[in-house]
This record gives sequence, C-alpha cells and structure tokens, in this order.
Amino acid sequence: MIEIRQLTKSLHGGGHRVDILTGIDLTIPDGQFVAVTGPSGSGKTTLLSLIAGLDAPTGGSIVVDGEDITKLNVDELALLRGRLFGFEFQNFHLIPTLTAIENVILAAELAGTAGAHKKSEDLLGVVGLSDRLHHYPSQLSGGEQQRLSLARAFVNEPDIVLADEPTGNLDSQNSGRILDLIAELHRVKQATIILVTHEPHIAERTQRILTMNDGNIVDDTLNPAGPS
Repeated sequence: MIEIRQLTKSLHGGGHRVDILTGIDLTIPDGQFVAVTGPSGSGKTTLLSLIAGLDAPTGGSIVVDGEDITKLNVDELALLRGRLFGFEFQNFHLIPTLTAIENVILAAELAGTAGAHKKSEDLLGVVGLSDRLHHYPSQLSGGEQQRLSLARAFVNEPDIVLADEPTGNLDSQNSGRILDLIAELHRVKQATIILVTHEPHIAERTQRILTMNDGNIVDDTLNPAGPS
C-alpha cells in the first residue's frame, strides 16, 4: 500500500517560490491499476518521482510498504527501489551498448534476482521480442524499445510499477499493444501500477483515474469499465 499525507513540493529561485504540489492526500491499495491525468504542469511526473524516492518533498509523508520513505537516506532509498519498484519511462533509458537481453539481465542481476538469464529470455518472449534478443536498442523500432523497457520493468516482479507516459512517443498501433501488455502483466503479476498519461482513452484502461490540476488531485474516480 502507498499512503501519502499532506505532500508538498516547492522550488525556490530568483527570490520566488513555485509550488508544484500543494498538499496531496492519497491512498493506493496493493494491486490497484491507477492512471494519473491532468494538463502539463499539473504535477503528475513530480508525484511519480516523489513516490519513487527520486526526488525529496518539501513537506508531508510517503509511506510505501509500511515505511516512510521521506525519512530514508540515499542508500536506503536505492535498496527500496531495487526491492519494490519497476520503472517504465517515456524515453526508454536503455543502455545502448547492451543487447536487448543484456539490458534486461542487467536489471535482474543488479537486484539479485535468481535465474536472471532465463527470466529475461522468458519475459522478452512475453512482450514479443524473442527474435530480437541480441539486437541493440538502435536496431529496434520505437515500439520494440518500449516493449524492451517494459520487460526490464517487470523482470524482478516488482510490487509497484511506475510508468511515465509509456505510450507518449508511439503510434496508435504500438500504443495499444503496450497498453495490452501492461494490462496483462498487471493481471498476471498483480503489481500496483501507477501510470501517468494525458490521454483520456489510456486512462480509461485502468481501474482508477486521478486527475491533477495546479499541484493537487481534483478528481478521484473508480473506473467500473477498467480491468477487474
């Protein structure tokens, strides 16, 4: 479970303060598939970064798996991320000098996951890249790179997957395929998934839709049409 209380984030510069998050209260139960929507600048990506411990809040608390991560040091946060989180980025962040399977194996080995090679190969098969194992990222299409990134995010069977605009750079066909894969992996792995998107039709594929504006959550709706 993720429990957020009175979360704020402000930046200071040039004698001015910019409030990015203005006091968010939010609880996300285990296994829920959540979309975070809203206009650019509403605080969506900042909220995701704070939940991941990649940024520090100005105030408030973020309790993940019973632990307030705002009280952890850098090394403790790194251990927690390796143990609990998987990440799916809009810009992939793949290592260009490693092949597809090596990118996934590295993520597994860094987390100490047993059977890293077999798990990586199996998961690349699940995302439709069994014939691309030894290709480098530059030899893959945008959709294939995103599927590779998805395999890397799930290889350690994380409890929580954070996805920041995972279909933002893809055409409609590849976007649909990535969403189908995320939904299937959610169903099979029962991970908690928090997906940032500005596209309503993508949000409608989730179980719960949070809408942000001006640094706060202005609407919180359970989606009966989403996956069970």
